[in-house]
Amino acid sequence: MFIKDLFFSGISALTEYLSAHVLTCLIPAFFIAGAIAVFLKKEYVLKYLGPKTKKYVSYSVAAVSGCILAVCSCTILPLFASIRKRGAGLGPAITFLFSGPAINLLAIIYTARALGFDLGVARAISAILLSVIIGLIMHFLFKGEKIKNKSNFSDLVSEVPKSKTTILSFFILLIGILIVNGLQIAFNLKLIIFGILIILLIILLKLRFTKKDNIEWMKETWDIAKLITPYLLVGVFIAGIVGFLMPREIVQAYLGGNSLLSNFIASVFGAFMYFATLTEVPIIGELMKLGMGKGPALALLLAGPSLSLPNMLVIRKILGNKQTIAYISLVIIFSTIAGLIFGLT
Repeated sequence: MFIKDLFFSGISALTEYLSAHVLTCLIPAFFIAGAIAVFLKKEYVLKYLGPKTKKYVSYSVAAVSGCILAVCSCTILPLFASIRKRGAGLGPAITFLFSGPAINLLAIIYTARALGFDLGVARAISAILLSVIIGLIMHFLFKGEKIKNKSNFSDLVSEVPKSKTTILSFFILLIGILIVNGLQIAFNLKLIIFGILIILLIILLKLRFTKKDNIEWMKETWDIAKLITPYLLVGVFIAGIVGFLMPREIVQAYLGGNSLLSNFIASVFGAFMYFATLTEVPIIGELMKLGMGKGPALALLLAGPSLSLPNMLVIRKILGNKQTIAYISLVIIFSTIAGLIFGLT
């Protein structure tokens, strides 16, 4: 009976993820990642995120670029893999990986409205600062190491000669589709906006892109999805089992107050559990009603969206064991510190 409950907990988590998250967020993210790999010139990535770019430029761009994306710890992965593949330095790529899920505008606004303005502001500021700190530390720890498992992706396609206006319009439409899918608005209105964006995208593809362009885009999208999806689904299944084995009452008992231990537990709990985009806010809201401290709440808001068990499995595939362990450790440590400091205010 116990084994059966464990299995169905994993299946339930997997079913919920597939029905509520994959179609609306992850698939659009795969298409954006494929587009980055094919249509975004390597020179642009190297200019703003490359290892030779001035640090104040590359880390600033990486830290705030996630503001416009309504992504979670898993949806950010194909985007992270693409910019890493295109030549982004490890530090800026890690900064983007951490900050992307934590500071999207929808999440910040929702946090401020549901949990309080102070927590919303603290989340935004902490996510930006910690993403840069963690990125810099990763850069210095692994300064001499090359990109891991580059062969898992298809070879770089030749640069496609497209005007800046065409490429910009293309990415605006793709990102618009991703954002609209994450909006909490009336379904009919969402459907109308989504339909308009799709129609505009089709028109742009017909007028400005060749058949070869589209085939290369689909191929790159499939390569990235094929690499990431198996690890993602296994991780979601395991996360469902972990959630079953970790009673909510016990979690609540250890998250009260603002001790170092409570902040550390919140960071670890957030790091290993999976939160779909924005779902961390109502969960933390309920925990705060039951006595969760505002310090642990911030720690969970920082570690939760930026990490998850599925996320860790995929990161390991991209970065390898040493870099993955270092990244996870840094996220937990600095989320704990940020929560502890905020809890004292």
